Amino acid sequence: MHARTADGAVYGPLWSHSCRWDDLLVPVSLGAGRQTLDLDEGWTRRWTATWRYAGGEVTSAVADLAAAPVTRLGPMRGFTWRRDQRHRPGLEYMVSTGRLHGFESLEEAGLLLVLDFAGHVVEVLSQPLRLKFRTVDGWRRHTPDFLMVSRLGIWLIDVRPADLIGDEDRESFAAAAEAALACGWHYTVAARWKPCVLMVVDAMSARRRPLTDPLGVRPGLLAGAGAAMTFGEIAAGSAFEPVARAHLLHLLWHRRVGIDLGRPLGDRSTVVLGSESS
Repeated sequence: MHARTADGAVYGPLWSHSCRWDDLLVPVSLGAGRQTLDLDEGWTRRWTATWRYAGGEVTSAVADLAAAPVTRLGPMRGFTWRRDQRHRPGLEYMVSTGRLHGFESLEEAGLLLVLDFAGHVVEVLSQPLRLKFRTVDGWRRHTPDFLMVSRLGIWLIDVRPADLIGDEDRESFAAAAEAALACGWHYTVAARWKPCVLMVVDAMSARRRPLTDPLGVRPGLLAGAGAAMTFGEIAAGSAFEPVARAHLLHLLWHRRVGIDLGRPLGDRSTVVLGSESS
């Protein structure tokens, strides 16, 4: 089955046990923003990056950014709360890192949830650095939202709803993409998720914490996934159906079994063995 969005785009199955986290995003074109950047020879020495380390700020040329101690950086700005603010900051717990991470909007909180599920995360840093870059109109600054260190590489990430991305945003995002490329990192703008992704990941996250199996239901659940049965069939086949449902969500989160993230999670969802099932 395929999912079709309002703009007519069609997406095939996104199996939760095998997809990479950025496969779940609708790509954002940054070509228009790149056209205004000063990328003449030597730009990596002219552009600078500033980060917080050991209680102070350190600035280097973008050419030297890859040498920064990325797993020990502090946020460039704090996360504050007040009654009249229009955005929604907070702290999101990640099983991958075992601690809370700051976010400045519900969109950023959703990104952290998806990273925790599918990002192969080693470390996540909020507001990791401040980039100073030059355009045809002069110097500008941009602070990307997250730096994610994973077993698949390092990602610099910005979060902005697609309908709120303006010309200056594309320029800033293009600059961040060029800086990341110069470091050998990946860069992504989380602007819009493919259909159903956030809803399904949020449902699975209810059982993401450690879960013991004193009733021994998991072998039967894995056998059902091996036969590509539906969520409802696997749960109903257990002697302890309510417990089986909780364990199925746990197995889904930890990718021992998989479903199509592009469709709503329900009793008719097909469950298959995942990459972590051994």
